[in-house]
Amino acid sequence: MVMMEKQTRMDRISNLPWDVLDTILVHLPLKDAARTSILSSNWRYKWISLSQFVFDDKCFSNTLLNKVDRWGEIMKIIHRIQENHSGPIDKFELAAYCCPNHLDLDQWMHFLAEKGIKEFVLKEFYFIRRFKLPCCLFSCQQLRHLELYGCRFKLPPEFKGFKCLASLQLRQVCVDSDTLESLILQCPVLERLILLKIDGLTCLKIHNPNLKYLKIDTEFGNIYLENNPLLSSIDIHPTSVNLEMNMFCSLEEWKACNLFRVLGCLSGVKRLSLSGHFLEFLGASNVPERLPERFNRLMALELREVSFKSLNEVMVFLAILQSSPNLEELSISHRDLEGGSYDIPIVEFLKSRYLLGSLNHLQVVRMRGIMVSRPEWELIKLILASSPALKTMTIVKYRGSRIPESVFLQVERASENVKIISLTL
Repeated sequence: MVMMEKQTRMDRISNLPWDVLDTILVHLPLKDAARTSILSSNWRYKWISLSQFVFDDKCFSNTLLNKVDRWGEIMKIIHRIQENHSGPIDKFELAAYCCPNHLDLDQWMHFLAEKGIKEFVLKEFYFIRRFKLPCCLFSCQQLRHLELYGCRFKLPPEFKGFKCLASLQLRQVCVDSDTLESLILQCPVLERLILLKIDGLTCLKIHNPNLKYLKIDTEFGNIYLENNPLLSSIDIHPTSVNLEMNMFCSLEEWKACNLFRVLGCLSGVKRLSLSGHFLEFLGASNVPERLPERFNRLMALELREVSFKSLNEVMVFLAILQSSPNLEELSISHRDLEGGSYDIPIVEFLKSRYLLGSLNHLQVVRMRGIMVSRPEWELIKLILASSPALKTMTIVKYRGSRIPESVFLQVERASENVKIISLTL
């Protein structure tokens, strides 16, 4: 009787519509989905007919560590899929530590292009040189999500754009500035763009009327962000900005204020995260006290690795603050430049600032890695004196003992209810 009940339950599962079975199996690791082939002859090829294939480290036993052998195991599965798969393939993801054979990968991409692929993801794997992305990928008009890693590409002449692509991520990819600009322009429904460690960018131009989220963590010489009316969340954290790449800029561009030119067109942004290196780039020319057009929608501002030894970075930071009347959250982390000292002009500049009226909605402030230098202390006093709605200020000091509460009692506060939390790393 027990055996009959088990058989009945198995038959019920086996008789489910294929789209239901597919939905169940694609949520399993591929290794576990493959194990269903031993249930019965009816299940032998079901896992090979799935609409999604994710190759990650869970596909391998803990003893298989050789990256070439791992790719060999992946190719065994791919060959079976190519021989037996009859339906569409919506998603392919390679996120395993392995060493792909470029010819194998090229042939597999051609197969996926014929299957109407919608999500194509290449994540971290071992590579010696960037492989050339096959042109067939640019014919996949149903692509909605594209992540590329470790490759190089140019747009083929017959490329008509990705009409359905909503998310694009490029990491350790070699592409020139003009090709990237053209690709972004030809994705009319693109909402998310992530650029990480890109090779070959002299001038980064990003224009897309539908773009909402932008993250940049790569070296460049110059940047333009005009014509992005829906852009609401921005992360720009280059490890450095190569000003030598700017040799092709016109004289007018050299004289222009980078802060106004780059950020002045982003009045609709709601969340802004910038690195100290990028602040230095924005302050490379004359920095205004505030931007002509305010960030009226900006709610959260994060500044990472700011150097309080750089007057340019401090001036840009204050200009953004004074242009953000509805800011609610402010996060700052410190970067200490080797050598040099905290110049008196920086201290005097901070003492001369008057932010009352600019920070009426600021509620939360986080400052991490603070050295409690004179410029940092002047900034703390300035924020406390200018923020009537401030609820919490968390200060994490770098090394040593935390700042005593008695020190803060001597500082003027615009908010009677502010709670100051002093910690140390």
